[in-house]
Amino acid sequence: MTNAGHRLWTLGIEHFAFAMKPVHIIGVPLDLGAGRRGVDMGPSAFRIAAIRNQIAALGRPVVDKGDVPAPIPETHRPADERKKYIREIAKVCQRLHEVVLRSFDAGALPVVLGGDHSLAAGSVAASAAWVQRSAERPIGVLWVDAHGDMNTPETTTSGNVHGMPLAALLGGGPEELAAIGGRTSARPEHTVLVGIRNLDEQEKDRIRDAGVHVFTMKDIDRDGIASVAERAIALASAGTGGIHVSFDMDVCDPSIAPGVGTPVKGGLDYREAHMVMELVADSRMLVALDLVEVNPTLDIRNTTAEFATELALSALGKRIL
Repeated sequence: MTNAGHRLWTLGIEHFAFAMKPVHIIGVPLDLGAGRRGVDMGPSAFRIAAIRNQIAALGRPVVDKGDVPAPIPETHRPADERKKYIREIAKVCQRLHEVVLRSFDAGALPVVLGGDHSLAAGSVAASAAWVQRSAERPIGVLWVDAHGDMNTPETTTSGNVHGMPLAALLGGGPEELAAIGGRTSARPEHTVLVGIRNLDEQEKDRIRDAGVHVFTMKDIDRDGIASVAERAIALASAGTGGIHVSFDMDVCDPSIAPGVGTPVKGGLDYREAHMVMELVADSRMLVALDLVEVNPTLDIRNTTAEFATELALSALGKRIL
């Protein structure tokens, strides 16, 4: 066999292994980190969109592991206005961390359905721990979001914790989230933000100082989504044992994803969002996927959950041809 033939054979084996890896669906009806109610119904909206059956149609074994229990705001008090419901959120994230690790130990690829984005403090920390243990390498993080989620209790203007998980994963506050799985689950040099277009003033300084890689919507408009996504995936892949993709549906334009709590005009369009996920699948580096901030109370006929389900399929290898 020629070198070229051997490489094609190896790539084929790798693609087959990725395509046949079991998927574990994990719902997280977390509705404590956001300012608007409704994201606790996000996991149910995905199930109404038949996400399990659609993933199974790709030929993958798939198990719905149910939901990680999460309290509702009506039964608790915020306690600290700078980091509202932090104790309760941290408990949910710790439970999620344990569930995701069990999925990894079972040889599965976790697909985490939210729920607000604060859940990523648990899911990404679990990916980081598993990749470090299995490959002795750090995790790459692809944070696809309209927002930076790098506020801390000191910089926040709202106290909503869904604006803080990436700061916690990088070792900042809030301490309750940063402590999950040990401090500094993500490293700035392997962390890439894509689709950013709405940042608080102090958060801008934190992002600049952190040293993470950032591709704003201006970068996407100027260079095109294919170029940006390829560069982002390369940065998150370099020297890592895999990529955790944390995809906030508000990165997409509200015209195609209306069911989100913090919509911002000028986001990714339908094909741009799919392109990101298709290139993630092509990289064969995906180890886990979050799809978060689906709010059915603000949606139109479950449009956003159905679209997010399509994006999950693209990330898991569904092809046009």
